[in-house]
Amino acid sequence: MSEGNTPVGDVTEGYPGVGRVLVVVPTYNEADNLEVITGRIRRAVPAVEILVADDNSPDGTGEIADRLAAADDHIHVLHRPGKAGLGAAYVQGFRWAIDHGYDAVVEMDADGSHAPEQLSHLLDAARTADAVIGSRWTPGGKVVNWPWHRFVISRVGNTYVRLALGMPHGDATGGYRVYKVPVLEKIDFESVSSQGYSFQVELTWRTHKAGFRIVEVPITFAERERGASKMSSSIVREALMRVTVWGLRSRRDALFGRRDTGDKP
Repeated sequence: MSEGNTPVGDVTEGYPGVGRVLVVVPTYNEADNLEVITGRIRRAVPAVEILVADDNSPDGTGEIADRLAAADDHIHVLHRPGKAGLGAAYVQGFRWAIDHGYDAVVEMDADGSHAPEQLSHLLDAARTADAVIGSRWTPGGKVVNWPWHRFVISRVGNTYVRLALGMPHGDATGGYRVYKVPVLEKIDFESVSSQGYSFQVELTWRTHKAGFRIVEVPITFAERERGASKMSSSIVREALMRVTVWGLRSRRDALFGRRDTGDKP
């Protein structure tokens, strides 16, 4: 694991009302997408910086990231030793952001499904919120080019999350987000071991229980055009199992009057 061959850029004022913002972009075999997505981010919101967290992609994604970082001091690279999952990549990216003095961290997919052109809407909401979710299922949100089964899984899954955990949020599984650094520190993000959908749900759950203000901003989610989706049935099963366990534990604690510490499921 390394930072690539470029130093962190000079400290700037960052995004107005939010501060220094780092967009963490996890990658595994995203050679066809990386240059496109980083270019879109830089054009859409020039004030933010980017950390590419690459899992030793065999298709050369890491080398492309190094080349981009060498040409732009707003792009940085975190080389990870192997494919360890989305959740682990974000956890290391969050730690990198905290260690390098950022005020807020953005989660964004590398495949273009999260439009960088909508990032300013999330950051504007972050001026008065502790965490922001780019939501597909709040009024104004939508998905484009999704197969019917993905639509059903996401809608049913988010309904189950709301019922099981008692959270009001419409898109707890969504992966386009902004977290203020004090939130990440309070919820002990480094102890999160979930992956995929359940990683996002666990972060939402911890943030909600800790009493932070979460705002949902409508986004348009578009299915990737290049490369292979990382979605699998095992990711869905993990989310279902973990949410069920967290929900049952929460009800048990409420029934027996146990004090909720607010930081962990």
